[in-house]
Amino acid sequence: MSERPRRWNHNIHYHGLVLDAVSNGARSALDVGTGDGLLAADLAAVVDDVVAIDIDDDVLESARTEVGSLEWVCGDVMDHPFGRTFDVVASVATIHHLPGPHAAFTRLAELTAPGGVLVIVGLAQPSSPLDYAYAAVGAVQHRWLSWRYGYWEHSAPTVWPPPQTYEEVARTALEVLPDARWRRLPLFRYALTWHRP
Repeated sequence: MSERPRRWNHNIHYHGLVLDAVSNGARSALDVGTGDGLLAADLAAVVDDVVAIDIDDDVLESARTEVGSLEWVCGDVMDHPFGRTFDVVASVATIHHLPGPHAAFTRLAELTAPGGVLVIVGLAQPSSPLDYAYAAVGAVQHRWLSWRYGYWEHSAPTVWPPPQTYEEVARTALEVLPDARWRRLPLFRYALTWHRP
């Protein structure tokens, strides 16, 4: 299989954040809302056993063709019977498509193996002066990086504005995953990292 072309967009920009959270001993990973499969492919470079799930079978078929032999699952992560947990559970730009952050965080935590890590990069609405400041930085960063790398448009459906604010997501994360690290990011994103005891 030929090497994939280099691509850039807001979601791909943060794949490194996910990969940095993968421990050396991690053997399995779940990519939630895999879409075009690019994060799953990146995870497969560092973890032997990768499962990629999405509800869109046409998008998965395209990912299978381009990315190759991972375990591709067409289904809803909220109720799919995986029958196991994963050392790494990763979600980029998917939580706002699921039925509320409380249910989504709870479900993804359940799928994280003891000693494993849950890494979420998500979108939320700004509602505070700090949020709007990050959005302004993100707008400048977007223009610069799009000019430098070119902007690759993904195939996933777009939900804008996201249904929750950054404050609501952060508060829910503290309720469901009290030891999680949550932070705003430029490029209109937040990051949540949680290590399951």
